[in-house]
Amino acid sequence: MTRELRTVPAGEPLDLMVLLREALAGAGPALLPVPALLPVPGVAGGTTVPRRVAVVIETSGSTDVPKRVMLGTDALLSSAAASTVALGGAGQWLLALPAHYIAGVQVLVRSIAAQTTPVVLPGGHFDLAAFQAGAERLVEPLRYTSLVPAQLARLVAAADGDRRLLGVLRRFTGILVGGQATPDGLLARAADLDLRVVRTYGSSETAGGCVYDGLPIGDTLVRAVDGQLEISGSVLAEGYLGDPDLTRERFRQVRGVRWYRTGDLGEVDPATGVVRVLGRQDNVIISGGEKVSLDAVERVVRSLPGLADAVAVAADDDRWGQVPVVVVPSPADPAAHPPLTPGPEPLDRVRAATGAVLGPAARPARLVVVASIPLLASGKPDRQELARLAGATTK
Repeated sequence: MTRELRTVPAGEPLDLMVLLREALAGAGPALLPVPALLPVPGVAGGTTVPRRVAVVIETSGSTDVPKRVMLGTDALLSSAAASTVALGGAGQWLLALPAHYIAGVQVLVRSIAAQTTPVVLPGGHFDLAAFQAGAERLVEPLRYTSLVPAQLARLVAAADGDRRLLGVLRRFTGILVGGQATPDGLLARAADLDLRVVRTYGSSETAGGCVYDGLPIGDTLVRAVDGQLEISGSVLAEGYLGDPDLTRERFRQVRGVRWYRTGDLGEVDPATGVVRVLGRQDNVIISGGEKVSLDAVERVVRSLPGLADAVAVAADDDRWGQVPVVVVPSPADPAAHPPLTPGPEPLDRVRAATGAVLGPAARPARLVVVASIPLLASGKPDRQELARLAGATTK
């Protein structure tokens, strides 16, 4: 059996929530939330999906071609239930992320399951004053929000000197942060401020975060196969809309258990079950015949003073094939943090650190300073645009 898939604007999340409630109950069409009600190829004109599918999420495509992930009602509600148990109870949410991405949709699903009304921040640029005002409107005893690291970094920096904002942040029962790796230094600063931050790991294919602070939640299982993380459990998506080949490649049955191959490199501690994500499998380059993880380069560089927002991308090189290039934003406060220049001194510092930890092949070829790191609507760095800014060739 099938049902209609309808494209709906996500610009008014509370309106979307009404339709989402109907979709989850099977009383309305499945939904494909989009930033604006624009023609979407392959969806208009009576497209249908399996009856159990409630929502289709288009992935951001930060490093890959966007995909449309089909999520069933059971997966969405299982994820919400697991999150509620892991966080200590149902509560009220502050929606600070776009509602056409899985993290935003899950705020709405959790709110439906909790029978609470989320407070929705205005769309567009993340505004600290709007966040504070929205947080002050939360009335339930348990209060939550879901952020990306860049948003958390801005809040932590501002809360250092703003007691009112700090008090608002401390009233959150849980501040979920995910979508990309969160720098250890940022987590340490948040802990020093007594903020209850929960690191999440997951994707659209797992109905959002399914690993909290390194531990799987609900009935989620995680294993590492040949260095790649695989996930099983009731949160798994049905597959990809219109792409059965990719569905078969990513979702596999092994002895009666369905596993999702994440494409993430990682490991699972056999004694504690703690999951450690090491980076994207497709974010590895071959430089001079050696494999180099750009995610690993990024982690090392971000540990250096003044480089917490650095992003590592690949550039073509006539000699080595490909090389890492580090892109950094100009500091917002040049008086407190003198701007970096693409000269030899900061580059030598970066090369020495990465070479010592990861080996000579991982040493970046150059340091590129930009006005700001371009971001996708999800808050993730736009790595394709960063690669363009970094330049196509180094000599």
